[in-house]
Amino acid sequence: MEEFGISKETTDVLYAQGITIAISIAVRILAALVFYFVAKYIIKKLLNGLNHFLERRDNNPSLNQFLFGFVKIVFFAVMFVGVLMILGVPGSSFLAVFGAAGLAIGLALQGSLSNFAGGILILGFKPFQIGDVIVAQGHTGVVNRIQILYTHLMTFDNKEVIIPNGSLANSDIVNMSTQETRRAELNVGVAYGTNIKQAKEIILNIFNNDPRALKEPAPFVALNNFGDSSLDIVVRVWAKSSEMWPMYFDGMESINSEFEKHGIEIPFPQRVVHQIKEKAAEEESDS
Repeated sequence: MEEFGISKETTDVLYAQGITIAISIAVRILAALVFYFVAKYIIKKLLNGLNHFLERRDNNPSLNQFLFGFVKIVFFAVMFVGVLMILGVPGSSFLAVFGAAGLAIGLALQGSLSNFAGGILILGFKPFQIGDVIVAQGHTGVVNRIQILYTHLMTFDNKEVIIPNGSLANSDIVNMSTQETRRAELNVGVAYGTNIKQAKEIILNIFNNDPRALKEPAPFVALNNFGDSSLDIVVRVWAKSSEMWPMYFDGMESINSEFEKHGIEIPFPQRVVHQIKEKAAEEESDS
């Protein structure tokens, strides 16, 4: 090598350094491979344990699926970073890359992140579950699916309504399925001059004989308002949640039938007009 201007001592040093570097790289690769397989084995065991824990703890498949997938991503991301750091890649580089990527993704997906956060809140705090009847965002229906970004409702006329979880988590939700009993409220108008006591007795008799109406709290009937065209009677009856609406509709029909039998009029809106005949009055006075 001296003919190229490189002495034997220099080549020996370069050779020794090359051997050292090669050994160092080989050791790092071997260590990275060992870390990869050991970490993969540990992650598999941890994920199996997490899966069994979630199945025993909760029967919410949407939340379980999300938590399992999120933890899995975190575990494998940590393993990936660990492998690269063993190979000699600085950890600060990953922090910078992940920070920039997170900022860009956050700016691009603001609405989706809001829905994502809302989905976490709904799945975590459970204001409603699949099968519940809720009123939300102007819609009434049965909860069909709860996903991370959207909640699916089936209305009673068989329409599917898809509501973003972001707006759903930040608005009022009426859950009609959490309580075993509900109160039905009926408003009945009768004509002026009607015997209110008789009308109340007829209504009470209808619901006292209805097995779906609860005895406690007892049915309540009272004169509620002096309307423009009618005396307004309010009727409040408690029933099981599943039987409330059938009882309500049957009760309205029974009230109408019984009122017809007893000659009680249910009036329509009407106005009394007083006409002042000024011209006719002036002619009579002149004559």
